[in-house]
Amino acid sequence: MTLGAKLAGVNVVFAVEADRHAALTYAFNHPGVELFADDIRKLRKIPGSTEGQQTILFGGPPCQGFSTSNQRTRNRANKANWMFQEFIRLARSWRPDWIVFENVKGIAETEGGEFLKIILRDFENLGYALSKGILNAAKFGVPQRRERLFVIGSRRGIIVPMPEPTTPNPIPVQRAFTDLPILENGADVECLPYRCSARSEYVHQLRNGEVEVSGNLVTRNADFVLKRYKYVKPGGNWEDIPPRLMANYRVDFECHTGIYHRLDPIKPSVVIGNYRKNMLIHPFQNRGLSVREAARIQSFPDRYQFKGSIGFQQQQVGNAVPPLLAREAFKSVLVASEQFLARKSSRT
Repeated sequence: MTLGAKLAGVNVVFAVEADRHAALTYAFNHPGVELFADDIRKLRKIPGSTEGQQTILFGGPPCQGFSTSNQRTRNRANKANWMFQEFIRLARSWRPDWIVFENVKGIAETEGGEFLKIILRDFENLGYALSKGILNAAKFGVPQRRERLFVIGSRRGIIVPMPEPTTPNPIPVQRAFTDLPILENGADVECLPYRCSARSEYVHQLRNGEVEVSGNLVTRNADFVLKRYKYVKPGGNWEDIPPRLMANYRVDFECHTGIYHRLDPIKPSVVIGNYRKNMLIHPFQNRGLSVREAARIQSFPDRYQFKGSIGFQQQQVGNAVPPLLAREAFKSVLVASEQFLARKSSRT
């Protein structure tokens, strides 16, 4: 979200991140932002002076409990599902001019939509005029079919329209991967040279002059897993694998459609979530995705580096909001803000 805000032109000055490894990644990539690397419930006040400036509070509370792939704790009893109240608490105390709230689209469906109703009601009670919508990253220049719910609020009574799609023809996976190194199962090389020049505008944008690419880390899968990979065709999943190779799964229903899914090179990717656990397969090679390949699918620039062990890096990439998608939400806010300030100036 911070990267998307910066790409839109927002000056980000303060951030909260409780996860230790994600905080290391954040501090490395955003050295000029003051970081509160602890539980947000311990944060009493947003520091710094913003007098005379338009202010934005933005963020995405924990979303795993609202994900449609999580049916075990997708309910009121999951305490993490109530962390959105901390966002509302900070909005109440700080009174920013604008809010940008993000989450998985499942929040609109969990408990019959009760959570989203509470969120909208509380923002409205604080005096925010709201707009909301579900945005698909594939329609905003990201090679991934990933849908996120955005709520944008204005304390000036402005209804901010949701951004219009910018990419009528979605970017296929192969266009995001063409220049990246060929890797082996279990690859563990942080930096490698590019395999070739940037052959698409998307790749050129993410490379931005870099001469080496980081994050060439691939989970080392067992031989029996690699044998399964060979049978999965582009766009296929575990159903392509002979039953004799799936003997450790007790019954078929233990596998969902996202397990052992091979990316289709001529289409946008499926959602990059827990791609290690799901055994997401490279479109051409019989191995899992590298951290950089997943980051490319999420639209992170190649200069962006992830910290921690490979498992923590994979988790960070999978949990992220695609920066190019977030950018469009913030651009809508900035356009509305400029229009408001122009009207205010003309009246005075």
